[in-house]
Amino acid sequence: MDILSHGLWGSFVFGRRSKKSFSLSFLFGMMPDLLSFGIFWLAVFAGLNDPPDFAEPPASLNIPHYVSQLYQISHSFVIFLLIFFMLWAFFRRPVWEFSAWGLHILLDIPTHSYRFFPTPFLWPVSRFEVDGFPWSMPQVFIPNILLLVICYVCFFIYRRKSRKA
Repeated sequence: MDILSHGLWGSFVFGRRSKKSFSLSFLFGMMPDLLSFGIFWLAVFAGLNDPPDFAEPPASLNIPHYVSQLYQISHSFVIFLLIFFMLWAFFRRPVWEFSAWGLHILLDIPTHSYRFFPTPFLWPVSRFEVDGFPWSMPQVFIPNILLLVICYVCFFIYRRKSRKA
């Protein structure tokens, strides 16, 4: 799934309590991709890495090995749960906005194929991955966008009506 959709889904599901909650959930929803591909793009813009070719999907040879390593860590539900419970222990309450990170992983499992970055959601316990449907397919991308629009329109209509009441 694209990074913006991850942020929007995360903030819709976990960030509706306040603007701060929305922003945190939006950021945590994008964080797994920011920690892998975001770092890669920073390196590209800094001139430390060559940009990938924009074939569909990009050639794996053009993507440095460290991106795969970071992707395994940031897209592991095992790692997510470990951090979630560490945050819970530290703050003495669940940090629900952080759950947007877990939602990101769950949404990536069916929307990534073996051809390009299948989601290693059980890493480091298992190398099991699912051969899903690429999020760039119109059959996946368009319904995702439509559902986001419907969810946010309904949310804003509900919020507006509840403020008037």
